[in-house]
Amino acid sequence: MPINRSDLNAELFPSSAEPSTPAGKTHQPKPALASPPAAGKPALVAHIDGGARGNPGPAGYGVFLEDERHHAVAQLSQYLGKQTNNYAEYSALLAALEYALQNGFSMLRVFSDSELLVKQIKGIYQVRNPGLRPLYNRAQQLMLELEDFRITHVRREQNRDADRLANQAMDEGTRKKF
Repeated sequence: MPINRSDLNAELFPSSAEPSTPAGKTHQPKPALASPPAAGKPALVAHIDGGARGNPGPAGYGVFLEDERHHAVAQLSQYLGKQTNNYAEYSALLAALEYALQNGFSMLRVFSDSELLVKQIKGIYQVRNPGLRPLYNRAQQLMLELEDFRITHVRREQNRDADRLANQAMDEGTRKKF
């Protein structure tokens, strides 16, 4: 069943702001967007996914990027070698953040099927894994460079494009002989 992206529109531009930085940060929440951003203030929508076959095992991520009108912008994926699933999820988030900043987007909406990642980024859960801490810290730095950042947990079936890209990265990476 294809993703009904119009159902996600309410998630993209909610009527009330939800803080997306961890507690203790001095970052002030931005006002919520009642409508799509004005010209010159582009928003990017990222569906992200990471995976590992084994955990740890051969890992990769996928990022499906579109504008707020659901026009495809880019597809990113990378094989990460032997890593954990959570490492791959964070790698996908970092790829989306870096793409947004490098390409002049001021607002980023991220949709992820990783409840752990979403809750850690929102400050609901702590990041206890020392291997994830540098990735989390880097994500926090990049998020502060954007005018607005929001992350939302979605069901796996709402994240099929990113899942497909992550699986392609793992497939291609495991076919290569080193």
